Amino acid sequence: MTAVAMGIPTVRSSVSLAGRPDVDQLVDRFGRVARDLRVSITEKCSLRCTYCMPEEGLPAIPAENLLTANEIVRLVDIAVHRLGVREVRFTGGEPLMRVDLEQMIAGCAERAPGIPLAMTTNAVGLEHRAAGLARAGLTRVNVSLDSVDREHFARLTRRDRLPSVIAGIRAAARAGLAPLKINAVLMPETLSGAADLLEWCLSEGVALRFIEEMPLDADHEWARENMVAADRLLAVLGERVTLTEHGREDPSAPAEEWLVDGGPATVGIIASVTRSFCSDCDRTRLTAEGTVRSCLFSDQEIDLRAALRSGAGDEELAQLWRGAMWNKWAGHGINADGFAPPQRSMGAIGG
Repeated sequence: MTAVAMGIPTVRSSVSLAGRPDVDQLVDRFGRVARDLRVSITEKCSLRCTYCMPEEGLPAIPAENLLTANEIVRLVDIAVHRLGVREVRFTGGEPLMRVDLEQMIAGCAERAPGIPLAMTTNAVGLEHRAAGLARAGLTRVNVSLDSVDREHFARLTRRDRLPSVIAGIRAAARAGLAPLKINAVLMPETLSGAADLLEWCLSEGVALRFIEEMPLDADHEWARENMVAADRLLAVLGERVTLTEHGREDPSAPAEEWLVDGGPATVGIIASVTRSFCSDCDRTRLTAEGTVRSCLFSDQEIDLRAALRSGAGDEELAQLWRGAMWNKWAGHGINADGFAPPQRSMGAIGG
């Protein structure tokens, strides 16, 4: 058992499979099946968002502890062909900080043809790589953008890079990386500009989703009383547009959709705190160091990297992964008495 930097999760090399049905899929004790894989590929980021990273950034992961592009391709192959994964998304940190990202995407596209390969990015520098990533096999992107007010953006991210982000979004659209979605974390300081962000997204033809802030910040300053809840956002947006509840087309989708002025345009709200959707969660996560994390809020991780590098076969790796997900807990418990946030921040986990 070892400790991992950027928080101290409990990392294990095995876990009990007692009671688990003999099926290939990533089933857990509550009947959920994980089909959506999130792969964190780095802890590095070009921004320093206050709700995610400390101003100095996260401690660097030693290069030898990071999964290589070829190792990531192999694990994605296992996830798709042995475990039933049907969508893969690359996260960070910031995925664009990996110079071998195109190689990684191309390898996954070759080994898992037909599987959607997505990326969550802050889009800084994406204008220079969007076309190449699309050629490699990337199918779509989610861009993190909390404000189109340049001053607010700079204050929130500690970097004056809004023009680069906008250029990246437009380059992604030109490259056909669709559907293109914008993710905005709800913050008290940006709430007044929420309707402006929605208006900008509508004019650009991209989908907007607001996300309730979760206790995943590196500085551990999150407080329930300071969080902007979904109901408050709906009231603010309702002063500018008419919203009609549309619900979820897919029960496992995190966003509740609302028609804007009768549609067809929509805005999504991911109310992770006030309207938990843990009972329908279908995600499994790989950290940049090669551990399986069954839930954003769990500090239990199962080490695949050590097994992979010691010569484990594909089925042995798949079985370790199945065990990790079999022991997934019921939910994050944010609203429970005695809740404690995870040791790792979002930047270290990969959303």
